[in-house]
Amino acid sequence: MFMDLSHNRLLRKKDINEMLANYHSPLHKEMKTFDLTMLGIGAIIGTGIFVLTGTGALTAGPGLMISFVIAAIACLFASLCYAEFAAMVPESGSAYTYSYTTLGEIIAFIIGWDLMLEYLFAVSTVSAGWSGYFQSFIAGFGLKLPAALSAAMGSTPGVTSYFNLPAFTIILLITALLSVGVKETKRVNNIMVVIKLAIVVLFIFTAARFIKPAHWSPLLPFGMKGVFTAASSVFFAFIGFDAISSSVEETLEPSKTLPRAMLTSLGICTILYVAVSAIMTGVVPFRMFAKYIDHPISAVLIYSGQNWIAGIVDIGAILGMTTVMLVCLYGQTRISFSMSRDGLLPHLFSDISKKSDAPVKSTVLFGFIAAIMGGFIPLAALAELVNIGTLTAFVLVSFSVLHLRKTQPNLRRPFRTPWVPFVPIMSIISCVFLLINLKPVTWLRFVIWLAIGMCVYFGYSIKHSKLNGIMAKKTTVLTKNETKGIK
Repeated sequence: MFMDLSHNRLLRKKDINEMLANYHSPLHKEMKTFDLTMLGIGAIIGTGIFVLTGTGALTAGPGLMISFVIAAIACLFASLCYAEFAAMVPESGSAYTYSYTTLGEIIAFIIGWDLMLEYLFAVSTVSAGWSGYFQSFIAGFGLKLPAALSAAMGSTPGVTSYFNLPAFTIILLITALLSVGVKETKRVNNIMVVIKLAIVVLFIFTAARFIKPAHWSPLLPFGMKGVFTAASSVFFAFIGFDAISSSVEETLEPSKTLPRAMLTSLGICTILYVAVSAIMTGVVPFRMFAKYIDHPISAVLIYSGQNWIAGIVDIGAILGMTTVMLVCLYGQTRISFSMSRDGLLPHLFSDISKKSDAPVKSTVLFGFIAAIMGGFIPLAALAELVNIGTLTAFVLVSFSVLHLRKTQPNLRRPFRTPWVPFVPIMSIISCVFLLINLKPVTWLRFVIWLAIGMCVYFGYSIKHSKLNGIMAKKTTVLTKNETKGIK
């Protein structure tokens, strides 16, 4: 018997009105506006400042500050679209859930699968940068790991390494924290975010005194092409704000708090990114960052003779990247929770622990997978895959806003994306532009990931979808009514 691949089955949708009427969540509400803002900053401020600024400077030169502005503008357009859905849809799942209510099941599955790639690889990518700063920090106490356990195989030229032990270990520790529950997790995250913000501000005020404007000339040594290429690469630095929308079922008054937290965290982080990149390229000739690719902030401190602050910055980097991994792994488990609850993934992923009110089984599973990847796969191979996943999600969410405004204009929207259709269209254009600037090999890897996802969808998800039962009941009722009409 052949599987029914009809248009209606592939593009069946969740009804927003039914979702609102029957909404009930097993997750415990703990998040307030401050907690969500700290969640967003915790996910955004990390690898972007402490690692990717070095790579970006080599690509764009002093024009890196423009690259961050371009990436931030693309994120601003997307965040306004996210905010409309986050305030309106009560279920976790971020872009996956939004697509399910507007574009249909197969599109929702693709974006959910896409988000799983984004968050999972983000955790592994950041763990590699975390490892570099951690080893720099302990070196100040005369401690050093064996070279074989200091990095992934082939990630450091001239060094024979096989496994990144610090990266593997930190992910396992974060997994353990998330398994305890969201209440404890948010407290730890809030403390770490406040400390790392203080350290970033300390770095800005300390290093700004050593800026030499001559280092900003020429501003665009590689032209606008270098700026756009860098913008596509550092876009990874801004992915955190969409993780906020994954917490909707654990948020008090989500229709108000989610939009505020998204826009506030994005604004704060953009200012800090531009300030740090301007200071870095103003203090150090940008080509020198080739020697400090894993910890570019150290180059600024060494060049300006401020070694006394190096250990403090290392602590900031360690805390900064820890919160990024924490939020991304948190978002990963909430995406898979929503997909599993809808029947598109096995029940394991939506199983909630009675003790911690958290999806412990999926947290442990994804944490272990991310730890293995962080231990064995070099950072550069992961980062751009995260970018392509994020940008694709942003495009679909922006299109969904346009689609829903047209098909259901009278739907209640606690927060409305301003200047529609201008903002969603600009979000789509800017994200597509950044996608075009990614490397061909990144697209190849992404297509392979989607092909695996399609095997999962047609092999499991389409048959186990909860909408199968809902559609069957509606069909039965319709058939009975038709029969009565004939009689």
